[in-house]
Amino acid sequence: MLRHFIPAVLILGLLAGCDTDYSTLKVGMKAPSLRTKTLADVDGDFSRITTYRYPDARMYQMSLDDAMKTGKPIVLEFATPGHCTVCDKQLQMMKAVLDKYQDEVIFLHMDQYQNPQAFKAFIVIGDPWTFVIDGQQTVRFKRPGRMLYSELDMVVKSLLAESKAG
Repeated sequence: MLRHFIPAVLILGLLAGCDTDYSTLKVGMKAPSLRTKTLADVDGDFSRITTYRYPDARMYQMSLDDAMKTGKPIVLEFATPGHCTVCDKQLQMMKAVLDKYQDEVIFLHMDQYQNPQAFKAFIVIGDPWTFVIDGQQTVRFKRPGRMLYSELDMVVKSLLAESKAG
């Protein structure tokens, strides 16, 4: 019975999109620093940086390498809403969390079509994926698939409290 259950779970995980962790970038590893496109790099043309219908300029102000130099935590969202409805909803939720923490945390969105090198560097297959990187450039959290506001809020709040406690 169990041997029939395991393949069914694997098939469901594949059909769900991102429920299986294929990424080799693990929590506790240093995040790769790389130059990613910013809104300034594309002369303010959102269509050259994201397939998201309602982009928020705050997510495209800094390249990942520059964000990592600030010492601030980073919420890094891999999402390609041009072909992923779940990604669209994920980015809507992320904007709400960004509103709450915009002065303490840097929020970056990577679209597969516009920043494919970021997907390769983080070894992301499928989307959405959420990574939270601390001020020392260490991956502290990662999750495939859609998150709820309360889940991401709890991760960010916890990391900020830990940082302040020193």
